[in-house]
Amino acid sequence: MKAAPDPRAVREASLDELDRLALPLPPPTFPLVWEPGDQVELRPTAELEARAAVLHVVVARCFGMPTEAAMSWLLNSKLVDFVTPPEWQFLSLANGDHRSFVLHHDAVFALAWLLGLSRHLDPTAPPEERLMSQMPDLPAGELFNSWRSRALVAPRDPVDAAVLLDLYYCADWAFQEAERSGDQLPGEVDSNAIGQRRWALEWAVTFHGPFHEAPPEWEEVDLSV
Repeated sequence: MKAAPDPRAVREASLDELDRLALPLPPPTFPLVWEPGDQVELRPTAELEARAAVLHVVVARCFGMPTEAAMSWLLNSKLVDFVTPPEWQFLSLANGDHRSFVLHHDAVFALAWLLGLSRHLDPTAPPEERLMSQMPDLPAGELFNSWRSRALVAPRDPVDAAVLLDLYYCADWAFQEAERSGDQLPGEVDSNAIGQRRWALEWAVTFHGPFHEAPPEWEEVDLSV
């Protein structure tokens, strides 16, 4: 656990970046993600790896991975307990919004960045082409522990992750506002992708201080603000 950086200085940098990208700026009342004096850390590496792997399977299921193969992989990888109820409904019964589960590809990208498997998490750029090769090779039957041995992750500094979380927190508002206004977006991604990346960062980066509750579970992450 580390001391979180000055949230006001980080916010200034986030707003400067939005301005550079010609995106609308949130109002002055837009809340900070953390308070001065808070501490920050990433969730345990094994949890980050498990969440990334489960979402990778969810996305694969969207693109034709058979139910039996997905469930067998999760069972043999001992990851069934890491699957959320909505994910379970989708994986086992194909229930749920298929399009929303496809979007999880960008959440996987953010988790890959946190694990040091992606070089960048640029809010104007799509996921790296090599992302799929950095994740478990599902067609080859590479199980979770084998992938972990191959991937050799190097998690990011939690301070760097917090700084990027603040940028995505502001960018989530800015991209949605730009789309509502019909403004041109600065790159190749839209607000859906930004929201997915923010979701992963909000879940993975945890703060400790007098104004923070226990870190939310994946499905409990609040993206409404």
